[in-house]
Amino acid sequence: MEKLKNDIVIKNKRATFDYELIDKYQAGIVLVGTEIKSIRLGKASLVDTFCYFNDGELWVKGMNISEYFYGTYNNHLPRRDRKLLLNKRELAKLRRQTKETGFTIVPTKLFLNEKGLAKLEIAVAKGKKEYDKRESLKEKDDKRQMDRAMKR
Repeated sequence: MEKLKNDIVIKNKRATFDYELIDKYQAGIVLVGTEIKSIRLGKASLVDTFCYFNDGELWVKGMNISEYFYGTYNNHLPRRDRKLLLNKRELAKLRRQTKETGFTIVPTKLFLNEKGLAKLEIAVAKGKKEYDKRESLKEKDDKRQMDRAMKR
């Protein structure tokens, strides 16, 4: 069987800046119509997305998958809520972790696995304070300066 080359990785860079990521999970996504074609073209965004529980199921809100260019009247809605697929044990663990104050579930990465299926990496996260954000910017700048010094 021929292995597919999947280099589509859409990251939520803001999540690592705004949150301290504690625990990561991979979840499948329920897609309709032309959504997978748009993802394969890289036309998706995870800006301002978050996950929430509804009737024991985990949903992602605010994820933008642009309409497929060649889609007709069958095109999908770009910002609809999408159901995430996890097993019962993972859902129960996520629910317990988010019951604590200050914890939330944020999508960090959207990618295609080796079978060509769209997967969403989600993380249980705790919000950073302003001084934590300044510290991470400082570390990033220091690392960049060290890399420049090593190249010379």
